[in-house]
Amino acid sequence: MGKLETVPALSATDLLATPVAAAVHDPDILVAPIDPTLADTAEFCTAYDVGLDQSANCVVVAGKRDGAVRYAACVILATTRADVNGVVRKRLDVRKASFAPMDDAVSLTGMEYGGITPIGLPPDWPVLIDSRVVDVPLVIVGSGLRRSKIVLPGAALTRLVAAEVITDLAR
Repeated sequence: MGKLETVPALSATDLLATPVAAAVHDPDILVAPIDPTLADTAEFCTAYDVGLDQSANCVVVAGKRDGAVRYAACVILATTRADVNGVVRKRLDVRKASFAPMDDAVSLTGMEYGGITPIGLPPDWPVLIDSRVVDVPLVIVGSGLRRSKIVLPGAALTRLVAAEVITDLAR
């Protein structure tokens, strides 16, 4: 995976946010330390020689229905954009969906902004995964911290408790 130096995540939980470390049980999950100033996707991919088609972003989306906020996490390849006001809005059954405010995303996930990952999210949140992510043999996602990245088979994300694979979640 480019210039990343990976180790099994189970043996390097200090490189994972607390909720992520508690949720990692799969020995196929690897973690790699990175420069936290290079955590944003474009900079990361350039610095570590990783293709955008191997890097996935996890974005937190929120919408309201009957006064209650509903959240979901969307996992999409870095080459695409989530269809927030189409597919995600319908899945959440809300009138309007948008990216969750940074403070909410951080406080509700227990993860750092720019490092949010689908692993270890609140169990009542759906984890919507674009089908293209599942097809990537090894995909890179956040670790919950800006100073590391997780590497795992894209198909492994389907084993998350609240995972839903959606065709054309992203464009």
